[in-house]
Amino acid sequence: MEVLDQLPIGLAIGAVLLLAALGLNFTFGQMGVINMAHGEFIMIGAYTAFVLHAWAGLGSSHALLVALPVAFAVTGTLGWLLEAGLIRHFYGRPLDTLLLTFGIGMILQQAARDTFGAPNVDVPAPDWLTGGITLFDSVRIHHSRLFILALALVSVVAIALYLHRSTAGRQMRAVIHNRDLAAVSGVDTRRVDATTFFIGSGLAGIAGVALTLIGPTGPTLGTNYIVDAFLVVVIGGLGQLRGTVVAAFALGLLNATVEAWADASLAKLLVFATIVAFLQARPQGLFTVKSRALT
Repeated sequence: MEVLDQLPIGLAIGAVLLLAALGLNFTFGQMGVINMAHGEFIMIGAYTAFVLHAWAGLGSSHALLVALPVAFAVTGTLGWLLEAGLIRHFYGRPLDTLLLTFGIGMILQQAARDTFGAPNVDVPAPDWLTGGITLFDSVRIHHSRLFILALALVSVVAIALYLHRSTAGRQMRAVIHNRDLAAVSGVDTRRVDATTFFIGSGLAGIAGVALTLIGPTGPTLGTNYIVDAFLVVVIGGLGQLRGTVVAAFALGLLNATVEAWADASLAKLLVFATIVAFLQARPQGLFTVKSRALT
C-alpha cells in the first residue's frame, strides 16, 4: 500500500518532467543545442497564466484554457527570435550555446523580477480541478494531477503525429538525421531549424502553465526543473521521443519512491547516483537511432 500511495505522486512528477523535457527533446536531443534558457521559457509560460488571470481579468477556468495556446505562442516566438538572432550563428559549438543561453536566462529572470516582483505569485486552479478520485480505498489522485498527466500524453501524441504524419515533420526528421543530404534534396534547412526551435520553446510554455497547478510561480521556477529535464532527455536517448516518455515517468516514480523512505536531500542524492550508474552502463540512453553502418 505504501508503494501504491506513491504511485500518483510519481506519475504527477513524471508528467511534469515529461512536459519540461519535450521541448528539450527538440532543441537539445534533435538539434544539439544546449538551451539553458529553456527553464526561463517554462517560467514565462507560468507567468502567462498569471497575467491572463490577474491582469486580464479572466476567471480561473478560462485563464487556464486560454493560457495553454497563448503560452505556446509567446514562448515559441521568443525561442524563434533567439534562434534567428543569436543561436543560428553558433551551431556546432555547444559550449558557446550553453554560455549564450545561460546569459539569456539570467536576463529573462531579472526581467521577470522587474515586472512581477521577486515574491512568488499564485494562479488559482479552476473549480473543476479541485478534489480528486480515490483508488484502492486509500490512494487519492487529485484532478489537477490527472489534468497534467492528460496534458502530457496529448502533447506526446500531437508531437508524434506531427513528426510522422506531416510534411513539415518529415522534413524536420530529415534535417536532423542528415542535414547536408536534406539540403541538396530541396529542404529549406533554415526554416526547419526555426520551426524546430519554435516548437521546442512553445512546449516549455505549456509546461509552465501546467506547473501553476501544483505550486507558486516565481522568477526561478524553471531552474527547479531544467536539470531533471536534461537528464530525462539524456537517459531516454538523444532525440528519442519514446525514450523521453519512458525516462520521465521512470524518473518520476523513482523520485517518489525514494522520497517515501528518505528525506528530500538524501533522495536527490540516491536518484542522481542511480542515474550516473545507469549512464555508465548505457551512455547512449534507453533508445538510440537505428542506422546502417558499413562494415
